[in-house]
Amino acid sequence: MPHQRGFASAQIALQLDIAIADRRVSRQRLGVGLGVVFAVPDASCAGSSYNRRVTAVRTQIDPLVLWPQVQTWARELGFSQIGVTGVDLSTAEPGLQAWLAAGFHGGMDYMAAHGLRRARPAVLVPGTVSVITARMDYLPMHTEGDWVAQENARATRPGEAVVSLYARGRDYHKVLRSRLQKLQEKLAQAIGPFGHRVFTDSAPVLEAELAQRSGLGWRGKNTLVLQREAGSMFFLGELFIDFALPHSEPVTPHCGQCSACIDLCPTAAIVGPHRLDARRCISYLTIEHEGPIPIELRSLIGNRIYGCDECQLVCPWNKFAQRSTLPDFDARAGFMDAALSTLLTWDEAEFLRRTEGSAIRRIGHARWLRNVALAAGNALATQQLSGVEANQLQILLQGLKTHPSEVVREQAAWSLAQDRLSL
Repeated sequence: MPHQRGFASAQIALQLDIAIADRRVSRQRLGVGLGVVFAVPDASCAGSSYNRRVTAVRTQIDPLVLWPQVQTWARELGFSQIGVTGVDLSTAEPGLQAWLAAGFHGGMDYMAAHGLRRARPAVLVPGTVSVITARMDYLPMHTEGDWVAQENARATRPGEAVVSLYARGRDYHKVLRSRLQKLQEKLAQAIGPFGHRVFTDSAPVLEAELAQRSGLGWRGKNTLVLQREAGSMFFLGELFIDFALPHSEPVTPHCGQCSACIDLCPTAAIVGPHRLDARRCISYLTIEHEGPIPIELRSLIGNRIYGCDECQLVCPWNKFAQRSTLPDFDARAGFMDAALSTLLTWDEAEFLRRTEGSAIRRIGHARWLRNVALAAGNALATQQLSGVEANQLQILLQGLKTHPSEVVREQAAWSLAQDRLSL
């Protein structure tokens, strides 16, 4: 889940566990005013490095002074909340192993290839001691109060393409990565160089698990992270660091007896509380899945051409979803209210032009056409289109029957057949 997928200030508990390195060092004060005292290695220990940088040996950190400043920097950079957790995720390993063993990861072979490294930050990035987690709200800043009703209404207009809310603006990978890097730079200016690595849905990291442990929210039954003041409409990112900070206190879950996300998932992909079968998830099928979409699931996808927000739209907590403070997530032309017939006319050059700087670009033009063609078939099957709209889709789908991609050709043929089958 690409966001939290992939597939507010943190409440700090003083769970400080700072390891003091006993080495020969020449001491130098850094980060004056932040209560931070570090020891910079002399030549005898200058060989240690992390993320291609020399790692200072720290002798003292006053986190009660440092952490509030880090929170301030994070807010200034547009983050909604940050937290801190450690690197011991061993209790999450059995669940990860069971999920992979069940085949719920589908064709995402990289998840199985990395195995338990996903649950071991210090193995993934040697030297990691703490993980700073961050979330960033992504509802466009001018989103109206009845946005959930507006989004639900899109499903009733079969000739309109629906792109998941998170993907309508700038690529979130770019936004979060650059701002996490700036946060790291501010921290380094205050305390001196330190080992680090930034992640934002870009490596085998258990992002939701780290977010939950660091107090950014609790795991909803749809597997996403939920926050009482923000719902689940936010992105997650991480900054792995090589020194200790006090861990944020986890929050208690508040889903209660609610099962709306399970009951109303269009493809029944949420097979139980906290158990997602990606092979049935519309987000997986329209983004990660490369081949033909299983025939038995096609009609259930409706007019969704990239991602799915259904389990979030039905979640009661998303009435508290917050607007972004950044313009980056405002919808681009073509990704909201666009007609399927318009999107089917995009050749590869037009697709690349329209998706420059967008997360959508990574699926490629052929997969884009597969998705739009599928939605066109579902639209034709409804018999709700005007004669002109139906004729346009039929002509465009006929043109795709000679496309170089076998997947696109097969999808176009299937979609054309839906018009006849519905008569």
